[in-house]
Amino acid sequence: MKIIIVGCGKVGETLVADLCHEGHDITVVDKEDAVVDLVCDRYDVMGFAGNGASYPVLMDADIENADLVIAATGHDELNLLVCLIARKAGHCQTIARVRNPEYNQEGHFLKEELGLALVLNQEYASAQEIARVLKFPTAIEINTFAKGKVDLLHFRIPQESILDGITLYELHEKLKCDVLVCTQEREGQMIIPNGNSILRSGDVISIVATSEEQAAFFRKIGLKTNSVRKVMIIGGGEISFYLAKMLLRVGIQVKIVEKDLKRCETLAELLPHATIIHGEGSDRDLLNEEGIAQVEGFVALSSIDEENMILSLYAKAAGVRKIVTKVDRVVFEEVFDQLNLDTMISPKKITAEQILQYVRAMQNSYGSNIETLHRMMDDQAEALEFLIRDNFGHVAIPLKDLRIKKGVLAACINRNGKILIPRGGDVILPGDTVIVITSLKGMNDIEDIFQN
Repeated sequence: MKIIIVGCGKVGETLVADLCHEGHDITVVDKEDAVVDLVCDRYDVMGFAGNGASYPVLMDADIENADLVIAATGHDELNLLVCLIARKAGHCQTIARVRNPEYNQEGHFLKEELGLALVLNQEYASAQEIARVLKFPTAIEINTFAKGKVDLLHFRIPQESILDGITLYELHEKLKCDVLVCTQEREGQMIIPNGNSILRSGDVISIVATSEEQAAFFRKIGLKTNSVRKVMIIGGGEISFYLAKMLLRVGIQVKIVEKDLKRCETLAELLPHATIIHGEGSDRDLLNEEGIAQVEGFVALSSIDEENMILSLYAKAAGVRKIVTKVDRVVFEEVFDQLNLDTMISPKKITAEQILQYVRAMQNSYGSNIETLHRMMDDQAEALEFLIRDNFGHVAIPLKDLRIKKGVLAACINRNGKILIPRGGDVILPGDTVIVITSLKGMNDIEDIFQN
């Protein structure tokens, strides 16, 4: 596909890297010559310096032959204007990044009236991910599927766990829980496990299960699953605002530490039930005075990755039960893995996942459509949810009789709202949504999971 990306900041460059990796023809537009030159040299793409909302600039970028335009600048109004002009000039699909909370509730209206394929708010999506793990703090990460009916939970097996040393066959026999272990990561290496795979303390595993089965499973292995009750957030940006609203709505106490006085005053007006503290989040005395040792959840959302990681280490030393750290730069993602911290959030990656899901769906021409896409285990695996169409070529054939590629696992079937953890005798039918876990990259369709 021919894709034009307007805006080469953190999000734009991440999209360039991901979409180039998937083999698309990418052209970038940014107002800064130096930024365009850097991205073009790094990823071997075409680039133009100028205003992405300018008709001549878009024409230079070959808008007439583009399949998709992604407006990812830091200015919402500019992104919307880029998409509007692109639709008129090139008749292509358009995606706009929109961050302002005032526009968040108008997303559907903007999409319909401006003919947008997607309206993306990475801050809101990031807040949703953080809220999920604070409500289920045992998990490192939670990915949702089947419109919220199924979760893929990632967690680390603790020391002296009853899971240490048992095979997956033994796990099902001992615990009698309808859960499926989908991935297993040990010392940075990820596998799709089978029944003979042995679990060890320190492994990060992911499981698929319904909410009821999740609770039973974690209860039997002795891990607490109840939500945190008090949360401290460092940084008062848009993610913090969205997150605080979500947490307050379910009765979780929220305290925000923000260094900018004017922003504190704004947050106090918008969040009357939260406690807003004016001060430096890196001030140890301030954190102690505000009771860091008494909170159960700590979320580091400052604009500086290094500060977020140091603050998270301090929160860990203070005994905080659940810690979430925002990290934007790839180099620090690697460092994060060595610090034995809890949950890392990367807003730009969340945006990239949403766009990749849409791009792959545009390429689809067979028997399904991508409903959800999540990348896992430092991008070593993907979890995809496919909607099965009427022309699916393997209807009503037991899974054990299908020639499914190595490195692919059919993890869940959603049939009219009923959730099935599939066994060998189960079949796939039109109208189902099927969750697939794979170490293979670039799948666009359910047909891609089968051997030729």
